[in-house]
Amino acid sequence: MRRTGSGLAALAALALLMAALPVWAAGIEFYQTADRTEVGTEDVFQLTVVVVDPPDTAQVQFPAPEDFEVLSSSQSTQRSIEMSGGGPPVIQTVRKHVLLMRANRPGALTIPPAVLTAGGRTWRTEPVKLSVRKGHVGGAAQAQRQPPPDPFRNFPGLGGMQDPFADEEDDEPGGRTQEDIRIPRGDSDLFLRATIDKKQVYVGEQVTLSLYIYSRVDLSSVDAVTMPKLEGFWSEDVESPTQLSGEQRIVNGIPYRTYLLRRRALFPMKGGTLPITAAEADITTGFLFAGHRVHRVSNTLEVEVKPLPPGGPKGLSSANVGDWKLSMEVSQTKVELGQPVTVRVILDGSGNVKNVTPPRLEAPAALKVYDPTTTDKVVPNKWRIQGRRVQEYLVMPQRTGSFTLPALEFPYFDPKVGRYEVSRTEPVEILVEPGAGGVASSSGSTASPSGLTDAASEQKNVLTASGLRPLRYQARFEEPTAAVWQRPFFVPAVLTPVGLLMALGLVGLVRGRLSTEDEGSRNRQRAKAARKRLAEAEKLRGGSSSAFYGEVEKAVLNFLEARLHAPVGGLTRDALDAKLAEARVDAERRQRVRFVLEACDAGRFAPGAEPAARERILDDAEAVMEGWDK
Repeated sequence: MRRTGSGLAALAALALLMAALPVWAAGIEFYQTADRTEVGTEDVFQLTVVVVDPPDTAQVQFPAPEDFEVLSSSQSTQRSIEMSGGGPPVIQTVRKHVLLMRANRPGALTIPPAVLTAGGRTWRTEPVKLSVRKGHVGGAAQAQRQPPPDPFRNFPGLGGMQDPFADEEDDEPGGRTQEDIRIPRGDSDLFLRATIDKKQVYVGEQVTLSLYIYSRVDLSSVDAVTMPKLEGFWSEDVESPTQLSGEQRIVNGIPYRTYLLRRRALFPMKGGTLPITAAEADITTGFLFAGHRVHRVSNTLEVEVKPLPPGGPKGLSSANVGDWKLSMEVSQTKVELGQPVTVRVILDGSGNVKNVTPPRLEAPAALKVYDPTTTDKVVPNKWRIQGRRVQEYLVMPQRTGSFTLPALEFPYFDPKVGRYEVSRTEPVEILVEPGAGGVASSSGSTASPSGLTDAASEQKNVLTASGLRPLRYQARFEEPTAAVWQRPFFVPAVLTPVGLLMALGLVGLVRGRLSTEDEGSRNRQRAKAARKRLAEAEKLRGGSSSAFYGEVEKAVLNFLEARLHAPVGGLTRDALDAKLAEARVDAERRQRVRFVLEACDAGRFAPGAEPAARERILDDAEAVMEGWDK
């Protein structure tokens, strides 16, 4: 007898297993939709091709019309499971293809059907009709965007559910930024883009220009960059990366890798519409031997520059636009006569730091103020130019007493608040006391660099530390002696100079006849010797201030003597200037001569001057000697 119980049990188990297996939804759905019905030739729109339950061997052929350009494509797959009653679960797979496209011409255009092939069968979508206008289409067209049909509409209870791909194109927090810029035709995979942070500014207000590479291919290097011509602007570098560092950005729904090439601060110097021409770059894509070099040109830009509003100070410079703070620092407020005081006028803020001019220091006539030295410290951050400009003055008291440096004012226009402001300093009082010794005080003050003999430079109220001293006179008596002409040495002493003079005259006459050199040759020799002396002074740049400046002054004076054919060593600055004017020396050269001699004098009272100041004195001294009429 056969046993049938075990066979029946196996069949029941198989039936239960088949009932528990999932059931795949029957039928293939294939369609395409556009996110809007009206677009512009500069707009990027989205074409979505959806396949519901595609076979494993399914192949989708996207439309490739001549009237449209495909900028980007992506694919996503979503699978859903439906549990209904006690039946098996039903699985549905949705494959979604998203194409970002742009129309090449205006008109009533049609996107042809997409084609799906699988298992020897072919499916086609319906064509999509679009109305294309030239340029950009505004918000009205945005309202006509049509969402794609719900791929889960055949599932009871799932129809109308939220699109699982709805957030696929959204920005990623901290990772992507969304931009709406024009993608150039033909170079959509790699292009240059120039941007400015403001399109409308005041004269002198900073505009930040940034130059980027937008790329969807691998970059190897940037071989050359030509920045735009910036006529009408004063420019300063803000950021110039030495290595390519990419950042992910979304441009019209298309992911790009962006690389900053240059960032510059521009300060418009005049009003009106100022153009910024296109930048250019040579870029190598790929790696190693597979690299390919391409040339790209950026877009052009325009900046609308408004004039400064009325009501401002007369003659206000465009460099006075920004946010500024003026201050004044004094090395000491109590000083002995003959000792210098250092005054620093400081201008801090954001704006055209290298072009702004702090107010000039004014002082009473009893305080001699020398020309300042200027130093800049620019601290560019990611977008703005900021820093400080310092003018350092050497002030030399000419007499004792209490004197006041008046308050300084710096007017400026603040574009953030749109009005004129004034930054002020407080007045500073300086007390000048008598020197420790009368002789030292006198010599220290009369050796002022200018050597001027005006009333302000004369010593007044000069007292020693201990006050007035009593007058004392000591004398001694001697017997009268014989008259000088009665002494034996008188006759030889009188005749000796006459004989020497005659001998020198004879020697000079002989040398004049034997020598073929004229007066011009001798002057040229003296001028050459003066230049050689200036070259020797250059070797003393790193040494003592008095030795360096003394050598430069002697070289200049010797050169002037050679050119003027007269001694100039004992002349005052005004007398020397008059003698140069008499010799028909131009005003610019006379001013340069005065500046060099004044600076040499000042150098003795300001030891430790920076090397840049000494370099400038050497350059000016060489300029005095160059180009002189022979």
